[in-house]
Amino acid sequence: RSEQARLGAGVVEEDTEEWQRDPGFAGLERVGGVGLSYIKGDESSACASLVVLSYPALQVLYEDCRMVTVSAPYVAGFLAFREVPFLVEAVQRLQQEEPRLRPQVLLVDGNGLLHPRGFGVACHLGVLTDLPCIGVAKNLLQVDGLARDELHREQIRSLQREGDMFPLTGTSGRARGMVSCGGNNNSSKPLYISVGHRVCLETAVRLVKSCCRYRIPEPIRQ
Repeated sequence: RSEQARLGAGVVEEDTEEWQRDPGFAGLERVGGVGLSYIKGDESSACASLVVLSYPALQVLYEDCRMVTVSAPYVAGFLAFREVPFLVEAVQRLQQEEPRLRPQVLLVDGNGLLHPRGFGVACHLGVLTDLPCIGVAKNLLQVDGLARDELHREQIRSLQREGDMFPLTGTSGRARGMVSCGGNNNSSKPLYISVGHRVCLETAVRLVKSCCRYRIPEPIRQ
Protein backbone atom coordinates (compact mmCIF):
# COMPACT_ATOMS: atom_id res chain seq x y z
CA ARG A 1 0.00 0.00 0.00
CA SER A 2 2.80 2.41 0.83
CA GLU A 3 4.51 1.70 -2.51
CA GLN A 4 1.25 2.31 -4.37
CA ALA A 5 0.76 5.57 -2.48
CA ARG A 6 4.35 6.66 -3.22
CA LEU A 7 4.14 5.89 -6.95
CA GLY A 8 0.53 7.07 -7.16
CA ALA A 9 1.62 10.59 -6.24
CA GLY A 10 3.27 10.73 -9.67
CA VAL A 11 0.14 9.94 -11.71
CA VAL A 12 -0.81 12.74 -14.13
CA GLU A 13 -4.54 12.74 -14.94
CA GLU A 14 -4.43 15.19 -17.84
CA ASP A 15 -3.22 15.34 -21.44
CA THR A 16 0.49 16.07 -21.77
CA GLU A 17 1.03 15.56 -25.54
CA GLU A 18 0.12 17.80 -28.46
CA TRP A 19 -1.50 14.95 -30.41
CA GLN A 20 -3.92 14.34 -27.52
CA ARG A 21 -5.40 17.81 -27.97
CA ASP A 22 -6.06 17.41 -31.70
CA PRO A 23 -9.61 16.23 -32.62
CA GLY A 24 -8.19 13.71 -35.09
CA PHE A 25 -5.07 12.86 -33.05
CA ALA A 26 -2.78 14.44 -35.67
CA GLY A 27 0.79 13.53 -34.76
CA LEU A 28 -0.10 10.14 -33.26
CA GLU A 29 1.67 7.44 -35.25
CA ARG A 30 2.22 4.49 -32.87
CA VAL A 31 -0.16 2.92 -30.33
CA GLY A 32 0.93 0.05 -28.10
CA GLY A 33 -1.02 -2.71 -26.38
CA VAL A 34 0.22 -4.72 -23.39
CA GLY A 35 -1.04 -7.51 -21.18
CA LEU A 36 -0.42 -10.91 -19.61
CA SER A 37 -2.33 -14.03 -20.71
CA TYR A 38 -2.29 -17.03 -18.40
CA ILE A 39 -2.31 -20.70 -19.31
CA LYS A 40 -5.61 -22.18 -18.18
CA GLY A 41 -5.15 -24.05 -14.92
CA ASP A 42 -1.62 -22.71 -14.38
CA GLU A 43 -1.43 -19.35 -12.62
CA SER A 44 2.38 -19.28 -12.73
CA SER A 45 2.85 -19.57 -16.51
CA ALA A 46 1.89 -16.60 -18.64
CA CYS A 47 2.62 -14.90 -21.93
CA ALA A 48 3.70 -11.27 -21.53
CA SER A 49 2.93 -9.34 -24.71
CA LEU A 50 3.72 -5.93 -26.14
CA VAL A 51 2.41 -5.04 -29.59
CA VAL A 52 2.88 -1.72 -31.40
CA LEU A 53 0.47 -0.71 -34.16
CA SER A 54 0.57 2.14 -36.64
CA TYR A 55 -2.05 4.83 -36.22
CA PRO A 56 -4.58 5.35 -37.67
CA ALA A 57 -4.12 2.33 -40.00
CA LEU A 58 -3.72 -0.07 -37.01
CA GLN A 59 -1.16 -2.25 -38.77
CA VAL A 60 1.23 -4.29 -36.61
CA LEU A 61 4.72 -2.76 -36.53
CA TYR A 62 6.27 -4.72 -33.66
CA GLU A 63 5.50 -7.76 -31.51
CA ASP A 64 7.18 -9.07 -28.37
CA CYS A 65 5.48 -12.10 -26.83
CA ARG A 66 7.41 -14.12 -24.24
CA MET A 67 6.50 -16.90 -21.86
CA VAL A 68 7.28 -15.89 -18.28
CA THR A 69 7.10 -17.51 -14.87
CA VAL A 70 5.00 -15.44 -12.48
CA SER A 71 6.17 -15.93 -8.91
CA ALA A 72 4.30 -13.19 -7.02
CA PRO A 73 0.96 -14.43 -5.64
CA TYR A 74 -2.32 -12.90 -6.77
CA VAL A 75 -3.68 -10.50 -4.15
CA ALA A 76 -6.76 -8.44 -5.00
CA GLY A 77 -5.82 -4.79 -5.52
CA PHE A 78 -2.13 -5.58 -6.00
CA LEU A 79 -2.15 -7.22 -9.45
CA ALA A 80 0.45 -4.76 -10.75
CA PHE A 81 3.16 -6.21 -8.48
CA ARG A 82 2.54 -9.54 -10.20
CA GLU A 83 2.43 -8.33 -13.81
CA VAL A 84 4.05 -4.93 -14.31
CA PRO A 85 7.71 -6.04 -14.02
CA PHE A 86 7.31 -8.19 -17.15
CA LEU A 87 5.62 -5.36 -19.03
CA VAL A 88 8.32 -2.87 -18.05
CA GLU A 89 10.95 -5.34 -19.35
CA ALA A 90 9.08 -5.57 -22.66
CA VAL A 91 9.04 -1.78 -23.01
CA GLN A 92 12.76 -1.66 -22.18
CA ARG A 93 13.55 -4.34 -24.80
CA LEU A 94 11.66 -2.34 -27.41
CA GLN A 95 13.58 0.79 -26.47
CA GLN A 96 16.88 -1.08 -26.92
CA GLU A 97 16.01 -3.04 -30.08
CA GLU A 98 13.68 -0.70 -32.02
CA PRO A 99 13.70 2.75 -30.38
CA ARG A 100 12.06 4.32 -33.45
CA LEU A 101 8.97 2.15 -32.78
CA ARG A 102 8.50 3.31 -29.19
CA PRO A 103 4.72 3.74 -28.71
CA GLN A 104 3.35 7.20 -27.96
CA VAL A 105 0.61 5.69 -25.79
CA LEU A 106 -0.07 2.26 -24.29
CA LEU A 107 -3.46 0.57 -23.99
CA VAL A 108 -3.23 -1.72 -20.98
CA ASP A 109 -5.31 -4.86 -20.46
CA GLY A 110 -6.45 -3.84 -16.96
CA ASN A 111 -7.55 -0.86 -14.89
CA GLY A 112 -6.06 2.54 -14.16
CA LEU A 113 -7.78 4.87 -11.67
CA LEU A 114 -10.63 2.36 -11.45
CA HIS A 115 -8.96 0.67 -8.48
CA PRO A 116 -9.46 0.56 -4.68
CA ARG A 117 -6.59 3.03 -4.18
CA GLY A 118 -6.81 4.70 -7.58
CA PHE A 119 -3.62 3.00 -8.78
CA GLY A 120 -4.24 0.03 -11.04
CA VAL A 121 -1.94 -1.70 -13.52
CA ALA A 122 -2.23 1.07 -16.14
CA CYS A 123 -1.23 3.75 -13.60
CA HIS A 124 1.63 1.64 -12.23
CA LEU A 125 3.05 0.92 -15.70
CA GLY A 126 2.59 4.53 -16.79
CA VAL A 127 4.51 5.97 -13.85
CA LEU A 128 7.38 3.45 -14.22
CA THR A 129 7.76 3.93 -18.00
CA ASP A 130 6.65 7.59 -18.14
CA LEU A 131 4.43 6.70 -21.11
CA PRO A 132 0.81 7.83 -21.49
CA CYS A 133 -1.29 4.81 -20.48
CA ILE A 134 -4.98 3.92 -20.64
CA GLY A 135 -6.67 1.11 -18.72
CA VAL A 136 -9.08 -1.03 -20.74
CA ALA A 137 -10.86 -3.76 -18.77
CA LYS A 138 -13.54 -6.26 -19.75
CA ASN A 139 -15.16 -6.49 -16.31
CA LEU A 140 -16.17 -4.00 -13.63
CA LEU A 141 -13.86 -3.76 -10.63
CA GLN A 142 -16.25 -3.08 -7.76
CA VAL A 143 -14.75 -0.12 -5.89
CA ASP A 144 -16.00 3.16 -4.39
CA GLY A 145 -19.56 1.83 -4.14
CA LEU A 146 -19.63 0.73 -7.80
CA ALA A 147 -21.25 -2.68 -8.20
CA ARG A 148 -22.62 -5.05 -10.81
CA ASP A 149 -26.12 -4.47 -9.49
CA GLU A 150 -29.43 -4.09 -11.31
CA LEU A 151 -28.86 -0.36 -11.86
CA HIS A 152 -25.52 -1.09 -13.53
CA ARG A 153 -27.06 -3.82 -15.68
CA GLU A 154 -29.87 -1.46 -16.70
CA GLN A 155 -27.34 1.20 -17.69
CA ILE A 156 -25.49 -1.38 -19.81
CA ARG A 157 -28.76 -2.37 -21.50
CA SER A 158 -29.25 1.31 -22.38
CA LEU A 159 -26.11 1.21 -24.56
CA GLN A 160 -27.79 0.83 -27.93
CA ARG A 161 -25.23 2.02 -30.45
CA GLU A 162 -21.51 1.67 -30.96
CA GLY A 163 -19.89 4.52 -29.02
CA ASP A 164 -22.67 4.87 -26.43
CA MET A 165 -21.26 5.31 -22.92
CA PHE A 166 -21.88 6.40 -19.34
CA PRO A 167 -19.53 7.51 -16.53
CA LEU A 168 -18.55 5.31 -13.60
CA THR A 169 -19.12 7.70 -10.71
CA GLY A 170 -18.54 6.22 -7.25
CA THR A 171 -20.03 7.21 -3.92
CA SER A 172 -17.13 9.66 -3.53
CA GLY A 173 -18.57 11.60 -6.46
CA ARG A 174 -15.42 11.04 -8.49
CA ALA A 175 -15.63 9.70 -12.05
CA ARG A 176 -13.48 6.58 -11.89
CA GLY A 177 -13.83 5.73 -15.55
CA MET A 178 -16.25 5.30 -18.42
CA VAL A 179 -18.33 2.36 -19.60
CA SER A 180 -18.34 2.26 -23.39
CA CYS A 181 -20.12 0.09 -25.90
CA GLY A 182 -17.32 -1.57 -27.85
CA GLY A 183 -17.24 -2.12 -31.59
CA ASN A 184 -19.69 -4.46 -33.30
CA ASN A 185 -22.59 -3.06 -31.22
CA ASN A 186 -21.92 -5.60 -28.49
CA SER A 187 -23.48 -3.61 -25.65
CA SER A 188 -23.95 -6.69 -23.48
CA LYS A 189 -20.16 -6.80 -23.09
CA PRO A 190 -18.98 -3.21 -22.68
CA LEU A 191 -15.48 -1.90 -22.01
CA TYR A 192 -14.40 -0.24 -18.77
CA ILE A 193 -12.01 2.57 -19.69
CA SER A 194 -9.97 4.47 -17.08
CA VAL A 195 -7.07 6.90 -16.95
CA GLY A 196 -3.65 5.37 -16.44
CA HIS A 197 -1.12 8.18 -16.76
CA ARG A 198 -0.58 11.38 -18.77
CA VAL A 199 -4.03 11.39 -20.38
CA CYS A 200 -7.46 12.71 -19.40
CA LEU A 201 -10.54 10.49 -19.37
CA GLU A 202 -12.19 12.17 -22.36
CA THR A 203 -9.08 11.68 -24.50
CA ALA A 204 -8.69 8.09 -23.28
CA VAL A 205 -12.23 7.24 -24.34
CA ARG A 206 -11.86 8.92 -27.73
CA LEU A 207 -8.64 7.06 -28.45
CA VAL A 208 -9.97 3.66 -27.38
CA LYS A 209 -13.05 4.15 -29.56
CA SER A 210 -10.87 5.07 -32.54
CA CYS A 211 -8.88 1.84 -32.09
CA CYS A 212 -11.91 -0.50 -32.05
CA ARG A 213 -12.60 -2.61 -35.11
CA TYR A 214 -14.29 -5.14 -32.86
CA ARG A 215 -15.25 -5.08 -29.19
CA ILE A 216 -11.64 -5.10 -27.93
CA PRO A 217 -9.42 -2.22 -29.14
CA GLU A 218 -6.99 -3.48 -31.74
CA PRO A 219 -3.70 -2.94 -29.82
CA ILE A 220 -4.94 -5.17 -26.99
CA ARG A 221 -6.74 -7.63 -29.29
CA GLN A 222 -3.56 -8.15 -31.31
